[in-house]
Amino acid sequence: MVKNLVNLQKQDLNQKLQNTYISRAVNLTNTNSDLIKVIIGPRRAGKSYFGIHLLKQYPDYGYLNFDDDRLIGVSDSEDYLVSINEVYSNPKTILFDEIQNVPKWELFVNRLQRRGYNLILTGSNANLLSSELATHLTGRHVKIYLFPLSYREIVDSQNKDLTSYNKKEILNTYLVNGGYPEPFVKELNYKTYLSDLINATIYKDIVKRYKIRYPQKIFDLAVYLISNVCSEFTCNSLSKLTNIKDSKTIDKYLSYLKESLLLFSVPRFSYKIKEQISGNKKIYCIDNGIISNLSFKFSPDFGKLYENLVAIELKKRELSGDISFYFWKNIQNEEVDFVVKENLKVKQLIQVCYDLSNKKTEDREIRALLKASNDLKCDNLLIITSNLELEKEHTWYGITRKIKYISLLNWLLEK
Repeated sequence: MVKNLVNLQKQDLNQKLQNTYISRAVNLTNTNSDLIKVIIGPRRAGKSYFGIHLLKQYPDYGYLNFDDDRLIGVSDSEDYLVSINEVYSNPKTILFDEIQNVPKWELFVNRLQRRGYNLILTGSNANLLSSELATHLTGRHVKIYLFPLSYREIVDSQNKDLTSYNKKEILNTYLVNGGYPEPFVKELNYKTYLSDLINATIYKDIVKRYKIRYPQKIFDLAVYLISNVCSEFTCNSLSKLTNIKDSKTIDKYLSYLKESLLLFSVPRFSYKIKEQISGNKKIYCIDNGIISNLSFKFSPDFGKLYENLVAIELKKRELSGDISFYFWKNIQNEEVDFVVKENLKVKQLIQVCYDLSNKKTEDREIRALLKASNDLKCDNLLIITSNLELEKEHTWYGITRKIKYISLLNWLLEK
């Protein structure tokens, strides 16, 4: 019975390998090693499709999708391997899709890894939590993070020469709709799709796993945070603004929302680790489309959408181990959106400002950059805006620095 199913899934796999696929800009440095590859990302970011197309780089491979009710009742996991070996002629590389559906999947995977198989895994975030993988997988493993489509991935998928106007139009749409692959490829209604996605993430990935007694409370917290991205928060402040009065419960719910990769937070910069951990943080969302489609506003807040998009790209680099990043704020409440560190050194300070046409706004952004530059001993200063491309010297109270201005479009295409 298992062999017949593997054969049927092989036909489906071959069809998917022929389908139109948007190439993903993912770091694949360790994919040729014997590490177990675990594809991690938000729900519906395209993990299964990415895993399937990753198989192309291997000379021989096998595949089994455990999200199939016909596998219910198969008690001996060795049956899976025997059937895969027969259908795929003893492959060295195997993709196990939705591995969480196998009881004690980690024992099965560790056993195969010790036997020399090159394994690729996908699964739900509720069961393949990044924080738990080191415990589950006693063998060596590497996490491959997959986010919704980036602006660059969408531009590169167009298969035609794009004018500057075309690229700008794509960016304007992307800023609001975000990059979830399915509604983009199939032209689905974003609002309906993303509303269903939020419900599934909270009720299936979080409420079900952690047996939350009052699911409406964590749903309301998620909606509140998504509606207030780019804002500072503490658990105590959220307890006063939401219907969850216990700050410890809020802290717990926040950890669940971050584990699901729906939201992430950025700490305030401090040279003291204790202050970074205990201080205010800023909240961001993994995809701009979620923000726009949960908003009650009639028109998009492009300032927040610009900043959130920059935060997403920096988060990708952080998860790859290239950088860490923070926001900076002094006692005068002057703020720099992002402080980028490489190892122990502050490498860049970034302000994100959609509209700099107002002189007061530009002066405020520049003043904060110059003060942070002096405080953090960093001269690499950048302002990401809607349309400026220049480098300009600025002085404030004896502090003189060059500041580079770049459009969001070109900054995203550089990534």
